[in-house]
Amino acid sequence: MKANVSAVAPSVELSDLTLAYRRRPAVRGLSGRFAPGSMTAVVGPNGAGKSTLLKGIMGSVRAAGGKVRVDGVRRRDIGYLPQVGDLDRTFPISVLDLVSLGLWRRTGPFGRVGRDLTGEVEAAIAAVGLEGLEDRLIGTMSGGQLQRALFARLLLQNARLLLLDEPFTAIDARTTRDLMDLVKRWNGEGRTVIAVLHDMDLVREYFPETLLLARERVAWSPTGDALAHANLARAQALSEGLDTQADALRSRAA
Repeated sequence: MKANVSAVAPSVELSDLTLAYRRRPAVRGLSGRFAPGSMTAVVGPNGAGKSTLLKGIMGSVRAAGGKVRVDGVRRRDIGYLPQVGDLDRTFPISVLDLVSLGLWRRTGPFGRVGRDLTGEVEAAIAAVGLEGLEDRLIGTMSGGQLQRALFARLLLQNARLLLLDEPFTAIDARTTRDLMDLVKRWNGEGRTVIAVLHDMDLVREYFPETLLLARERVAWSPTGDALAHANLARAQALSEGLDTQADALRSRAA
């Protein structure tokens, strides 16, 4: 499949950004910039606000303070890959139909996928190693197969800003390698990539930049510097302190 990517990659600038659920900050006072064409990992302890940050960039979580500025792409044209656990796998949809959803910007939400576009869908499925499984229902697939299908859907979106939420969780090493090669190719085409990850070895190997988050910015720099022991220890301490405060507030409320 041929890429059709503008020479100008998108950028994302955060200015004193606070994102909250039910008035409880999930991300607070975050400032920094994802440069055009950059490839950045977002890491941190559980509950650090990583997934919330991606949703804030997309606009599905509104800023409680500060702002997000996305340059070079419209919000509705951002490519987003959700966590596999967020999908309803009981819904009776085939691989072909799931991947076809990547075409909705061209077909409209209720548009038909004609013969010419079906060829594109089949090519995307083949590109992620799922050829022959087009009619398989997603509820019968392994986690790795479903993740490949989601990558095929993202491939069809042809987005220039890609937000990936834990794209390699609970999948085998071969699938991780194949999909990581696809992410590297996208970035090499001039796309800006922001990925929430837990595997620090993967981050160190593939991602030049890292944002270490613990509801606030701990480090945002070249990966080797961001993942220094002192920064990781500080992120963990911040996370544990926030959890202790939350437990105390719940006890007083009870």
